[in-house]
Amino acid sequence: MSEFAGMEELLQDFLLESSELLSDVDNKLVELEKHPNDKALLNDIFRGFHTIKGGAGFLNAAPMVTLCHRTENLFDKLRNGELTLSQGLMDIIMDSTGAVRDMFGRMGQGIMPASPDAALLQALDAALAGQNVDRPAHHSAPAPAVQAAAVPAPNSPDWALLHSAITQAASPLRTEAAPVVQATPPQAQAPVPVHVPAEPAAPARQNIKQQPVTGNAMPQQQENTIRIDTVRLDQVLNLSGEIGLTKNRLTTLRTEILQGNTEAHTLRSLDEAISQLDLLVGDLQNAVMKTRMQPIGRLFQKYPRLARDLARQLGKEVELIITGEETELDKTMIEDLNDPLVHLVRNAVDHGVESTEERIAAGKSPQSAVHLSAEQVGDHIVISITDDGKGMSAEMLRRKAIEKGLIDAETANSLDEKQSLQLIFLPGFSTKDQISSVSGRGVGMDVVRTNIQKLNGRIDINSIQGEGTRISISLPLTLAILPVLVVRVCDQPFAVPLAMVREIIPIDPAAMQEVSGRPTIVVRDEILPLKTLTGLLGWAPTQAPAFGVLMQSAERAFILAVDSFVGRDDVVIKPLENIRPKGVAGATLSGDGSVVLVLDMEDLLKAQQEAAIGQGTPSRHLDLLTY
Repeated sequence: MSEFAGMEELLQDFLLESSELLSDVDNKLVELEKHPNDKALLNDIFRGFHTIKGGAGFLNAAPMVTLCHRTENLFDKLRNGELTLSQGLMDIIMDSTGAVRDMFGRMGQGIMPASPDAALLQALDAALAGQNVDRPAHHSAPAPAVQAAAVPAPNSPDWALLHSAITQAASPLRTEAAPVVQATPPQAQAPVPVHVPAEPAAPARQNIKQQPVTGNAMPQQQENTIRIDTVRLDQVLNLSGEIGLTKNRLTTLRTEILQGNTEAHTLRSLDEAISQLDLLVGDLQNAVMKTRMQPIGRLFQKYPRLARDLARQLGKEVELIITGEETELDKTMIEDLNDPLVHLVRNAVDHGVESTEERIAAGKSPQSAVHLSAEQVGDHIVISITDDGKGMSAEMLRRKAIEKGLIDAETANSLDEKQSLQLIFLPGFSTKDQISSVSGRGVGMDVVRTNIQKLNGRIDINSIQGEGTRISISLPLTLAILPVLVVRVCDQPFAVPLAMVREIIPIDPAAMQEVSGRPTIVVRDEILPLKTLTGLLGWAPTQAPAFGVLMQSAERAFILAVDSFVGRDDVVIKPLENIRPKGVAGATLSGDGSVVLVLDMEDLLKAQQEAAIGQGTPSRHLDLLTY
């Protein structure tokens, strides 16, 4: 049973608002470290901690009140000039805010936080007394590492049951389509905190983080609420009212037609009412989707503290520069982006930028810069992590991959520079010779790419030796509505994500040729592997494929051979009940009422690769780079 029985709703509101306050305090502390005499910053930090302490007191969380009170007194002495900010003092303050965040985690599980660490309280008391202080040795800890949570593998393929699954899926499905949602600029009016239950994550993706559930655990507030601007909520209500009026008009016209009134005027009114309803439903879907859009800055605000702590641990001078915080993205995607972005920011600080001594020797400024940015480009969001470090050497990456047995020398020699950069995504790849608490185990970047792909995104790398590295992530604005290309094989329609489609080409059998025993087609001087959809599904073909869909994910391009194609559509994916064949993300209904399976191309390709490995195919990682 929760130790906050009877106060669950109050606790959830406290955790949501106080977590945001604490993230803001952490960011301001990072700024204060650069500008120690900024009184306005100190006042903001003091007010933030005072608010957290007040909420904790209302919940009778005495241990948090004790810690916040001491830290608040420290801020008060700093802003009054009674103390001077030093590096040791800042470390103690950062430890204190970290301990408060740990307490939030306990409270989120319905457990009263334990008393603060005695060494931390002693250090705070010593600082308040004006003594020179250092961070408690046993309290020091590196920034939390990203858990390389493996994405759960789907069930083994059972395509014999597909048709029964399609039959089961047909009944609960409704035809749903909507235009791709465009994020609007933030309103001039500050958002009013209207909390509504968040829509569950789209079934097309799999959650990156699985939170353990305990007997007295309470759901994390950040996972099930959304803060909505009231202007957007009013728009939804207005559209709902207009749809109600149109429905009344249609009901009246239906009654007239059933009574035998089929005059041209009545039929014309019916057509106009249906057209009006179509427009209103499209506008309503667009407006509802906008309520899910949240500024990505709420995610970015966690990273300045993380970069600062890791840089301190590694003895580096690093400034994290953030731009595009106002860019909006679907809330469910923002939550699942956290772990990949944490790893990429840590990777930039650890691997990307050099030590102060190395930078000075290379003629660079002692302080390195890591730039985290987000912007909307068309119907996608592009997030970039750029550093001004040493860059990556394609030759070194190929050598490391060979040393670790990930590829053979022949494969390495066939890779160009961009393909060589993709080697960092291979499972087990690491450029570090020594394993540390930060890196070296080779379980990071492959998980990052897998998780980005589960969000229907793409990750690209560009690097120049001596100048730095840029990693770009391209994501759709939302996962609730998925743009797809509908193709057909064996008289069965299938949908593939449109984000992976580059173009459609006719297949000329005379243009096909084998390279290393694999069918390929040359498209504008580029040799691309040819993969039949029937082959990926394990079906026997009924005819020679007539068209090829040129598809690309990250740096991997290939041609998917199909019998024919239907066209583009925007679909809402529904899960299949009781069966999950490998490579199927879900199902939807087409405009004519037929069931269309939505394919998970990455899953299909992975299944084919695993089957090839099981048969002893050499160069087991080659497909990661070339298909």
